[in-house]
This record gives sequence, structure tokens and C-alpha cells, in this order.
Amino acid sequence: MMRRVTGATAMNAESSRSHAIFTVLVEQSMTSLGAGGGSDDDAAASAAQRVDIEIKRSKFHFVDLAGSERQKRSLAVGKRLKEGININQGLFVLGNVILALGDPIKLGKMFVPYRDSKLTRLLKGSLGGNHKTLMI
Repeated sequence: MMRRVTGATAMNAESSRSHAIFTVLVEQSMTSLGAGGGSDDDAAASAAQRVDIEIKRSKFHFVDLAGSERQKRSLAVGKRLKEGININQGLFVLGNVILALGDPIKLGKMFVPYRDSKLTRLLKGSLGGNHKTLMI
């Protein structure tokens, strides 16, 4: 498992330098015996039972977003500056996706920029798919 990257800026001594996504896949399969599909004339066919298997799959994304930061206030340079730019870009695109999906008038007419960020590409199903999403 990868460790979370932190680094010092003028605003925070241990500033998180990346978003973190932890995904859990859960699968439940339930087996039940159903009635056989044979003819009534054949005793062996009527005694046979069909096995029904129902599979439910769930995916949980636990996301910890790095906070946005102002370049002037953080005094970041070099590698820290590039990290801050990438963090801010991911948050900006996430905001654009939520804005595009949250407007019922524009929904379906407006382009949703999922592919503009790795973060939104990974969370596409949770943001605009057939999923239930809870943000805290």
C-alpha cells in the first residue's frame, strides 16, 4: 500500500500533497433452489430443481481530498509548487463536474468533464452513475 505524501509549506508544516482514494469491493452471492423446468410426465424431471444464484456487488470509495492552497500564501516553489497546481486542478475539475451534474436545467445538454482529471475519472460512477453517494 502506498503511503500518503506530505510536505512542508508556509501554511502547514505537514501539508497533504495528494488526494487519497481507498476503494473496497464487496460481493455477496446468494444461492436458492427453484422449481424444476421439466415436464410433469417425467418423475425425474419434476424432482429436479434449478439452482438460482443472485450476485450483488458494491463498491465503496473512501476519498480524502487534499485542501486547495494559494501559491502566494504557501510560498511553494519547485516540486511543492507543481504539487499544489495539480491539487488545485483536480479540485477545480471536481467542482466543474459537480456543477454540471447539479444543474437540472443543463443536465443532459452540458458536457460533463470527467476525463479532465484522474480524480473525476476514478469517481465517475459515484458522481454521475447509478450509485448512491454520500459526501461528508
